[in-house]
Formats: sequence, C-alpha cells, structure tokens
Amino acid sequence: MGQPGRVPGRAWVVTGAGVAVNLCLGILYAWSVWKGALLAPRGSSPGDPMTGVNAGWAYLSDADATWEYAICGFTFALFMIPGGRLQDRYGPRVGATLAGLCLGLGCVVAGLMKSYVGLVIGFGLLGGIGMGLGYAAATPAAVRWFGPHRRGLIVGLVVGGYGGAAVYIAPLARALIADGGLTYSFVVLGGLFGAVIVVAAQFLKMPPPDYVPPGPTHAATAAKPATADVPASAMVKTWQFPALVALFVGSAQAGLLVIANAAVIQRTVTEGVAFLAANAWLLAAYGGVVNASGRVGTGTYSDRLGRVNAFGLNGLAAAVCLFALPEIIDAKNVWLLFVAVGVVYWQYGGTLALMPAWTADFFGAKNLGLNYGLVFLGWGIAFFVPQIAGFIVDATGKLDGAFYLSGGLLVAAVVGSRFVTKPGDRPA
Repeated sequence: MGQPGRVPGRAWVVTGAGVAVNLCLGILYAWSVWKGALLAPRGSSPGDPMTGVNAGWAYLSDADATWEYAICGFTFALFMIPGGRLQDRYGPRVGATLAGLCLGLGCVVAGLMKSYVGLVIGFGLLGGIGMGLGYAAATPAAVRWFGPHRRGLIVGLVVGGYGGAAVYIAPLARALIADGGLTYSFVVLGGLFGAVIVVAAQFLKMPPPDYVPPGPTHAATAAKPATADVPASAMVKTWQFPALVALFVGSAQAGLLVIANAAVIQRTVTEGVAFLAANAWLLAAYGGVVNASGRVGTGTYSDRLGRVNAFGLNGLAAAVCLFALPEIIDAKNVWLLFVAVGVVYWQYGGTLALMPAWTADFFGAKNLGLNYGLVFLGWGIAFFVPQIAGFIVDATGKLDGAFYLSGGLLVAAVVGSRFVTKPGDRPA
C-alpha cells in the first residue's frame, strides 16, 4: 500500500545521478562517427595506412568497423548479469564505480593501440564491460524510490540519458577527431567519462529496507504491480522470460541497425548538400535527441496505455519506415530520411524504457537488477542484425536487404507481444 506525501528529494538525486552515468555510457550510440572515420574513402582500400593526425591507423572494411560495435553491445548485455547481481547484493555504487574505470581504460586502450585489435579489446570488451556494470546500477536504484504508477516515467528519464548521449558525444567526437585524430578523441573522452561516472556513482543509493514509495493506493495507470517479487532463479523458469528476451531482440535490432550506420547513411543521401555531407554526425546527434525523447515519452504513455499497446504502436510505425528507407535513400530525400530515422530512433528509445518497466511489472522491483540483466541479453543478441548488415554492405554496396530484414523482425515482435501475459494472468 502506498504512503501519502511527496517522494523524498534523495529519490530525485539518485535519478539525476543515474542520468549522468548514462550520459557517459551512451558513447556507444555515437559509434557511427568513429566508423565513418575508419572506413576507406573512395580511392582507398581496407588495410591502406592513414596519414596526418591518424598516422599509425589503417582503414577498415564495413564489417570490421562494425565488429567493435557489435562486440561492445553483446559484452554490455552479458555483463548486465553480474552487474545486476552486484546491484542487488551490494547496491549501485560498486558497479557504477567499476563501470567508470572500465569504460575510461577501454577508450584509452582503443586509442593508444591504433588497431582493429585495440578497438575490439578497448572499446568492444572493456567498454562493453563498463556499460553493462554501469547500466545495471543506474536504473534499478532509481526505480526502487518510486511506485508503479511512475515506473515508466522514471525508467524513461534514467535510460534517456543513455539515448541522449549521442546529442553531444557525436559532435564532440567529430571535433576531437578533426583536431587531434582518432587516438586523441578516444583518450580525451575516456578520461572525461571515466571521471564523471566515478563521481556520479557516489550519489547512487538504494532506499532503506522499510521504505514504501509514496503514491496513491489505486493509481490511474495501466501498469499493474507484480503480485510478488520473483527471484531470478524462479523467473528463468517461466515462459514469460524467454518471451521478453525475444521481444527485446525483435524490437531493439531496428534502432541498433540505424545507429550503427547513421553517419554513413547521411553521407550517402546528402552528397549534394555541402553542409550536411560535411557534418555526418548530425543524424547521429539528431537521433540521440529523438532516442532520449522516445524513452521518456514512451515510458510515460505506457503507464497509461499499457506496455503491450505502447510497444505495438511504436513498432508498427518504425517497421513502415524501415521498409521505406531504401526508396528514401535512393531518392536522396533528406527530409524524409530524418523523419523515417527519427521514428525508428523513437521506437528504439521506447523499447529501452518499456523492457525494464515490463520486467518489473511481471516480476517485481526488488530483484530488478539481476532480473533485467537476464532479460537484457535480448538487446545483446539483437546486434546480430547490424553485423549482418555489415556483410550485406560489403557484398552489395547497399543496406536495402538489412532494412527489409529488420522491418520483418520488428513486425514479428509486435505480433508476438499480443500473446505475452503477466505470470498468473490469462490472455484477454
């Protein structure tokens, strides 16, 4: 039963600290800026050495320039599990502090090694470990301070920091690469983000054991609280667990595909528009704004409409845009490109707000750290689509087949979501 009164100020401090952590961890969403700098330009081939500020580096193929992104994502998802266990057992500060150290070190390693292997080890593995540990700490800590009637909103705010990171990281990375090169950009951002995460981690705190979130007894919300707090050992035995993982795979892959190729897509469409062609980071930054907005917006209206309805609304709109993207790119229609990509970014951001709230609705908030860490494996598995896209581009020179594949998977996820019910409930 909820307690009358206001949410304590500490709850908002924890929420703000979680946003700060995710604003740094979201470096993953600006990867397309580095990818664009790593791809061989016209007249060059993969393996050719770079010159100037990037001396010591060599150009990569599209598939190789995507592997770091995919490995980082899968490692991120994998380390959400130990990150969730750390969160549930020791609180959020330990995992978030380790996250800052791993991410900072990983970026420095990636920059100094100046190689594909260095990018895999530094950005892919160490960066992914840091993201998994930090992401697992930020969201559950904030959710525990609020009742179910605000769960979607709070999750949306915290994870919105991760989605919105590309807004400033993309142009900042582009400027650092232009001024000092790839190594300089990785080292500077690694040091900055590592320090910010470690400091923000100290403000993360779980509520006291006897704390009951303020709120109405019968909130006007479609998000019904779980009947019990289910431990991970019991959750994995339910059919709803693999169902949520599958929905995560089908819905997240669409945004991951676009994020991985945003800068390259923009450069292709805007070849005749000098300003946009010279500032390929703009689509990634714009996507960060929409991504973050989609998390907060979807989290808010999912509290009213229900998770399934919000999931379906976002997913069908994004699927239409994915099927249309090949034509939009061929026609070099800049405005339609930004509209279509924006819808996909919104849907993707919404997924990252829906899935932790959905997990808490089904299995309770007490064990959300580990429970959501396990469900989050679906996000890591979803990186197979951007990786397949890299091979498609190397073979055909286009992303068309990847967009069609992605749209089909998204439609399948929307249809499947209509059959997923809360444990103990019967289908409507």
